[in-house]
Amino acid sequence: MAASSRSPRSRARRSALQALYQWQMTGQSPDSIAEQFHDARPRRHMDEETFSELLQGVPARVEQLDARLAPFLDRPIAQVDAVERAILRMGAFELTERKDVPWRVVINEYVELAREFGAEQSHRYVNGILDSLAHSVRDASRRTG
Repeated sequence: MAASSRSPRSRARRSALQALYQWQMTGQSPDSIAEQFHDARPRRHMDEETFSELLQGVPARVEQLDARLAPFLDRPIAQVDAVERAILRMGAFELTERKDVPWRVVINEYVELAREFGAEQSHRYVNGILDSLAHSVRDASRRTG
C-alpha cells in the first residue's frame, strides 16, 4: 500500500510498530521512545490516539498479550523474530482491547505490516496466529463481521 493511501490509523500502526520494535530491542521506556519518535518524525496524517494507545498499551500488558498468543505459537514468544513479535503483540492488543475495530481489519492491518517489515513468509505466520486468536477472543457475532 502506498504511503499516501494509508489511513491515519494505518499510519499510526506503522509508526507504533517501529516504536515498539525499538522498545523491544532497547528496553527504553515507551514515554522516552514516544518523545524521540515525535522529535524525529512528522506527526501529520497520523492518528495520535491510536499511536499512543499501542505504544503505551502493549508494554503495559505484554505478559497478558504473550499469554494470549502462546497457545497459537509454534515456539516460545522470545524465539519469534522481533518484528513478528511486535506485530503479533500489537494485533493481540487490538483484538483484545479494541473490540470496536472489526477483527478482519485488525488481521489485515498486521498482515500488511508483516509483508512490509517482516521476513518473506512472516505475513502467513502472522495471519494464522491472529486468525486463531480472533476466533478465541471475539464472540461469534464479531467473528462473522
